[in-house]
Amino acid sequence: MREAAAQRLPVQRRPIILFFLLPLFCPALSEQIRYKIPEEMPTGSVVGNLAKDLGFTVQELPTRKLRISSEKPYFSVSATSGELLVSSRLDREQICSKKPECVLEFEAVAENPLNFYHVDVELEDVNDHMPKFPHTSFELQISESTKPGTRFILGSAHDADIGTNSLQNYQLSPSDHFSLVNKEKSDGSKYPEMVLKTPLDREKQKSYHLTLTALDFGHPPLNSTAQIQVLVTDANDNPPVFSQDIYRVSLPENVHPGTTVLRVVATDQDEGVNSEITFSFREAGHITQFSLDSNTGEITTLDTLDFEEVKEYSLILEAKDGGGMIAQCTVEIEVLDENDHVPEVLFQSLPDLVMEDAEPGTHVALLKTRDKDSGRNGEVLCKLEGGAPFKILTSSRNTYKLVTDGVLDREQNPEYNITIRATDKGDPPLSSSSSVTLRIGDVNDNAPVFTKFSYAVHVAENNPPGASIAQVSASDPDLGPNGHVSYSIIASDLEPKSLWSYVSVNQDSGVVFAQRAFDHEQLRSFQLTLQARDQGSPPLSANVSMRVLVGDRNDNAPRVLYPALEPDGSALFDMVPRAAEPGYLVTKVVAVDADSGHNAWLSYHVLQASDPGLFSLGLRTGEVRTARALGDRDAARQRLLVAVRDGGQPPLSATATLHLIFADSLQEALPDLSDDPLPSDPQSELQFYLVVALALISVLFLLAVILAIALRLRHSSSSKAWGCFQSEIVIPPSYNDGTLSYSYNLCAAPTGKAEFNSLSCDDPLNSGQDILFGDPAGGAFPLWNSSESTSHQQAPPNTDWRFSQAQRPGTSGSQNGDETGTWPNNQFDTEMLQAMILASASEAADGSSTLGGGAGTMGLSARYGPQFTLQHVPDYRQNVYIPGSNATLTNAAGKRDGKAPAGGNGNKKKSGKKEKK
Repeated sequence: MREAAAQRLPVQRRPIILFFLLPLFCPALSEQIRYKIPEEMPTGSVVGNLAKDLGFTVQELPTRKLRISSEKPYFSVSATSGELLVSSRLDREQICSKKPECVLEFEAVAENPLNFYHVDVELEDVNDHMPKFPHTSFELQISESTKPGTRFILGSAHDADIGTNSLQNYQLSPSDHFSLVNKEKSDGSKYPEMVLKTPLDREKQKSYHLTLTALDFGHPPLNSTAQIQVLVTDANDNPPVFSQDIYRVSLPENVHPGTTVLRVVATDQDEGVNSEITFSFREAGHITQFSLDSNTGEITTLDTLDFEEVKEYSLILEAKDGGGMIAQCTVEIEVLDENDHVPEVLFQSLPDLVMEDAEPGTHVALLKTRDKDSGRNGEVLCKLEGGAPFKILTSSRNTYKLVTDGVLDREQNPEYNITIRATDKGDPPLSSSSSVTLRIGDVNDNAPVFTKFSYAVHVAENNPPGASIAQVSASDPDLGPNGHVSYSIIASDLEPKSLWSYVSVNQDSGVVFAQRAFDHEQLRSFQLTLQARDQGSPPLSANVSMRVLVGDRNDNAPRVLYPALEPDGSALFDMVPRAAEPGYLVTKVVAVDADSGHNAWLSYHVLQASDPGLFSLGLRTGEVRTARALGDRDAARQRLLVAVRDGGQPPLSATATLHLIFADSLQEALPDLSDDPLPSDPQSELQFYLVVALALISVLFLLAVILAIALRLRHSSSSKAWGCFQSEIVIPPSYNDGTLSYSYNLCAAPTGKAEFNSLSCDDPLNSGQDILFGDPAGGAFPLWNSSESTSHQQAPPNTDWRFSQAQRPGTSGSQNGDETGTWPNNQFDTEMLQAMILASASEAADGSSTLGGGAGTMGLSARYGPQFTLQHVPDYRQNVYIPGSNATLTNAAGKRDGKAPAGGNGNKKKSGKKEKK
């Protein structure tokens, strides 16, 4: 055991040679440290270098965090030097009272790793208290008949110090009649007795004045004095006599107030007043636990006794007779201990958090037990209750360590309620329990977990840029930054440079945004890999795959490949043999749609025809065939306006104009191209007539207004009564002919203001009846139909005719191939491909070559490479008609329907005149 002594006042520490030599002989020192210092050391005085005595270096102090754990802050540890310092007043008499040994016990706590060290500091007594008498003067009456040798107990002095510093001796001033004898009680305290040496004679001297001095043997010695006045009284021959000089009794501490302790007995051989005895305490002012009956001598308890505070009482009783003679005796009361204190559990050095990754056996807290009882009543056993993963280990006297005894998981148990029960060995045993809550600190031991294993997102094309298309979610059961999840895109099958122009993800919410409008025709689907990452150290993450499927919308109008205008703007024409029978294949409208599915399912419809009954059009094939044979009254030149619609909602359409000429040869068709004008467009004529009718109505209305104003000005000078006139401009009703009459009524007022009364129709119209206006020739043309709303406005131009650079045509229901090979990805390549298809068709018409360059390549391998085969090209052959040829383009060598007329050829010629709009 290590010891160190410290000197009081100027010198901070006095080393003991044994303290320095002890480590040389003891290679493994105990964890218990002991120091010895004097009491009343100034605050801040050094007791010893605790860090050095524990084997810590100065460099270790910041990490070990050495500190003191005690109930009262008598000491502290310097954070820089590790010295044990006095932090409050050390008064031995106040701390330990009269105990022969005063030791302050506490624990020194060091962290990283957590450990505890038992430290004892013994306080040495200093002679800082002088002996004090309860009274500064005493009065003693002694009968003159008192025999020499009679003893008189004097008042005792009290000294709070112990050992040699306590009261050691009494001295009496020199006297011829009195001397002093020092007596000692059973508890070691001393009291004086004065002895009469020679007889007293009241007639010679009535009183004596003596000085009693109490001394200790401290350094320097301290003393105090009390004055004694001895009064000599007349003779009372017999003093009272107690039955015992010393009475001893044992009393349990749990007796109730008012319990009789004992009764003292004293007798006096005198008679009369001199034999009447009264009892009293010698120092009644200091006795508060007992009371004395002055007549009977019975001692009783006034208050409860506590063995832990006072173990023994020593009382001095006096018996005084009527003559003033006094006798004294001593009563010693021993207090017996009872198991009346419940043991206590005190937690010390309790951490705020216990990390969940703490290994089994990690020190968590220090706890102490305390029982004020003594013996077996004060021996305490501790036990941990409940199934918490902790256990307690005995460290030293009534000191235990709380350590972990298993794996901690904050996500399952964020905190534990630790209950420790302390039980003493008394009869019956007493016990108490103390609980404390230990919170478990979080460690980043859980990776984020997505709510789904994978995500499939369907997005329609032409979505607005910046719109959210999906949201991923991941959870992390950790706390704080360990559980805060952020999202990011870490991989994709798109090119890294263009990835961020397609999609992005909000790192906080996991919402995936589209950065651009997707185009189904360019990108059908793409794959993303998203990562959820927490903010722990080190961070943990999890990945999930997301497949984005771009759905098709009807955003591409059909595109007519044949017939098409030449670069100079002239239209092509097709020749039909005059002898063509019904069902003869005249030509075929070829169109493609870049959309897919129903949006690319094309249908063909005739909008206008010079002779509606002469030709028929295949709804799905686009084939134009003769519906009947050519008649004598039929025009040789025919015009068909064909609309191509897709199957989308709403549908989009395109139109194509076919110019057909019935002729058996090119020479026969030339006069029709140069001389015969194209038949007039009924729609254009109707629009012309409508414009003329509106102009006529406006002129008539203007004339009526002018006439009304003229008549009003003519009669304005008349002073007669107001007159009204009515001028009617009426178109004679001919409802059967489809015309409509109007009536205009005007009234002229004298104020010169013309009032337009009404514009009314004379007769009601039937619903569904067309309103017609007549022309000068007696005919009529329709102005509007009453069954339709007049609020209809002209439809805006179809925006589907506008193609962006990124859009490209494809066949109906075509899909971009995922196999090897190259598909044209721009407008120039598309037109080149169409030109090659038509060139191949011409070769097939001449019979000089088959369609394709072998193996179904259509002669495209020279342009796109040998790997570009027909499996990568939309099959246009079902929509290509070769004029003048006996065959149509099919997957096999198909033949043309119908019979070929004599003299027919397949050459296409340019029209002599451009299309009239």
